[in-house]
Amino acid sequence: MDTVWDEHAVRALRAALHTSTDTVLDLVRGRPADAVLQLIGDALVAAVDDRLPGAREVAARCAAALHVRGWTGDAELADQLEAALARATPMLRPLAVDLDELSSLLEGDVVYGGGRLDLETGHTWPAMVIDEMSDDDADGDPDRWLFVECVGSRPGYRDMEVFLDSVADPALAEQLRIALGGRGAFRRFKDVLSQSPNEFHRYRLFSDERRAGRARPWLTDQGYRVRPRHIG
Repeated sequence: MDTVWDEHAVRALRAALHTSTDTVLDLVRGRPADAVLQLIGDALVAAVDDRLPGAREVAARCAAALHVRGWTGDAELADQLEAALARATPMLRPLAVDLDELSSLLEGDVVYGGGRLDLETGHTWPAMVIDEMSDDDADGDPDRWLFVECVGSRPGYRDMEVFLDSVADPALAEQLRIALGGRGAFRRFKDVLSQSPNEFHRYRLFSDERRAGRARPWLTDQGYRVRPRHIG
């Protein structure tokens, strides 16, 4: 397994995303960023906007890598990075939303999934939480809320199929292939992977990238872009 983005490095990166753009740049500079492009992209846009030393070089490299990778949402993020590099006026309104949280609404259970995105705070609210709110708190003011319709878990299932093709260990790959059959596939797939910590970490990072990438075009279509929540 590639240890450039091992569990320790990813944990440090996630912490930096909530505390310091400078630290994000330090962690990414000189490393291949292909495994974390969606994770770091919005922080890089902010770093370029703030004219931090070295930000332009890292952002340009990541924009190029996004074009090469070509997953869902990569083109949208590359466009935002390139707009920042060109000092173009952003066409999308900034919103402090967490793409992982948004993805959970978009790709949850079709019966219980979906919800709302608060346009004032960027926080996401699952449908079942909204159902328990008072009428005043749960009003459908379009200036305050964006409704998020759940598309179901099929995209996440496809992620498992794609990941399976990258597993080099034949025995593990066969166990994962069996796990994908029938109901409860998500749980069985993760249970099998948990026996191989390095592969489990690699899958979680892969899945997080793919899910964030799918949430990004949805947000773009609504006229918004991610503004990182960190303040440093």
